[in-house]
Amino acid sequence: MQEAKTFLLGLAVISTLTAVACSPTVAQRGNMLEDYQAQEVKVGESTRSDVLRALGSPTTKSTFDPLVWYYIGQETEKRGILDPEVVKERIFLVAFNEDGVLEALQEVDRGRINVPYVREKTPTYGTETTPAQQFFGNLGKFNPNTGE
Repeated sequence: MQEAKTFLLGLAVISTLTAVACSPTVAQRGNMLEDYQAQEVKVGESTRSDVLRALGSPTTKSTFDPLVWYYIGQETEKRGILDPEVVKERIFLVAFNEDGVLEALQEVDRGRINVPYVREKTPTYGTETTPAQQFFGNLGKFNPNTGE
């Protein structure tokens, strides 16, 4: 009787640990805006401070146009030792006019963002030496015999 209880307890512990180990780890990064937040600001009426109050700080601002803000949010799931997988992503573009009034608020599809990716590496000159430079550069750098 005691052995059956111990066996059932051990089985319950193992099944619980197995279930916990297989459940995904969910992480949220960035500023994941919800629809109700986007509806709080009005194009042509809301100012930058209104947008900051309703949506929070932007994830990033455009490099070449400080009047364009981006709100980027991702939700990822990680299962065990596998790499995290993006399960939900939202990107909002917020643009202001010169007076600081909201000009555009739109959700952007990641495939429609035109960001050129370059896989080349930036060259760093001055670190390459030829075998001849190495040979002649070492001449005269040896300590002379001091007779000791």
